[in-house]
Amino acid sequence: MTARQPAEWTAHAATWTAFPSHAELWEEDLGPAREEVAAMVRAIARGERVELLVANDEAAAAARAMLGDAPESSNVRIHHYGFGDIWLRDTGPLFLQSAHGLAAAGFRFNFWGGKYDLPGDEGVAAFIAGTTKTPLAKHGWVLEGGAIDVDGTGLAVTTEQCLLNPNRNPKMDRVEVESHLRRDLGIDRVLWLGDGLVNDHTDGHVDNLARFVAPGRLALPVAAGTDDPNKDVYEDAWDRAGDFGLEIVPIPSPGKVLRDGDIVPASHMNFYIANAVVVVPLYGTASDPDAVKAIAALFPDREVIGLRADHILTGGGSFHCITQQQPK
Repeated sequence: MTARQPAEWTAHAATWTAFPSHAELWEEDLGPAREEVAAMVRAIARGERVELLVANDEAAAAARAMLGDAPESSNVRIHHYGFGDIWLRDTGPLFLQSAHGLAAAGFRFNFWGGKYDLPGDEGVAAFIAGTTKTPLAKHGWVLEGGAIDVDGTGLAVTTEQCLLNPNRNPKMDRVEVESHLRRDLGIDRVLWLGDGLVNDHTDGHVDNLARFVAPGRLALPVAAGTDDPNKDVYEDAWDRAGDFGLEIVPIPSPGKVLRDGDIVPASHMNFYIANAVVVVPLYGTASDPDAVKAIAALFPDREVIGLRADHILTGGGSFHCITQQQPK
C-alpha cells in the first residue's frame, strides 16, 4: 500500500486547528475572529476531538472562556505553541495512511512565497507530528496543504498559479512537481486548474476554488452573475475539470464581496469535512442558504452547518484554511 493522504471525509482521530493569538495581526478583527473560530471548534467537537493550538497565555484564557462549559467543549484539548498565525492547513503536517500505519509529511515552508514571514509557523508541522507521535518525513520543496485537494484514490487537484509560481519552487516545472507529489504523497494523477480567486493572498490555493466530495467527484463554484470577479476563473475550472473526465457538482459563489472597497476572496468552497459535521463559511450574501443546501446534498450522513467567517477572512482564509485532519 502506497503511503497516501486519505480523503477528508474518511474517519478522523482528531482535527487540529489554532486560535487567533496575536492582536497585532488581527487588530480590530481579533475578538470577532476568535468568536468565529470558537463556533467552528464547538461544531467539529460534536463528533471528534479538537486539538487547539494557542500561542500565549492570554489566548488560552480567551479560548477557554469562549468555549465555555458546553458538553462538546470537553472534547477540546488546548496546546501551547508559539505559532505565527492560525493557517494550519498550510503550516501543519499532511497525515498519510500506509501499510505501516500513520505517517506525516512536512514540507519546506517559505511563508506563502515570502509574503508573510511569521516566526513560529515553520515549526508547526514538527510540533504536531511530535505531539501525535507520528513519524515525520521532511521534504525540501515548498508545498502548502491548501494548494492541493485529494480524493483518496491518488487523484489531486491544484492550480498552476500556486504550484508553478516562481516564488515557491522556481526550478521545478509541471513534470517535476507531479513527480514529487507521486514520491511524497502517493499522488499519481493531477488535475491542473489555472488561476485561483482574485486577491487570494496564497497565490491561488485550490481549496478556495475546487474540492473533492467523493472519488472522482469535484465541486466547483458557479458565478453569481456577470459582475462576479471570479467568473472567468470558474468557467476555466469547469472546462478543465470536464476535459479531465470528472463528475462536477455546482456550488453557488458569493459573488463580489468587498471589504474597505477591495474585493476579498470569499468562497463557500472553503468548507471543512469533519466526522459529524461539514462547516460551511458564510459571508452574509444572498448565496449563503443556497450554498449550505447544495453542500448538504453532498453529505447526507453529516450535519451541514453554515457559520459566519467574515473576520477570519480578513486574515486571508476560512475554515478549511485553519484546520488539518488527523486520520484514524
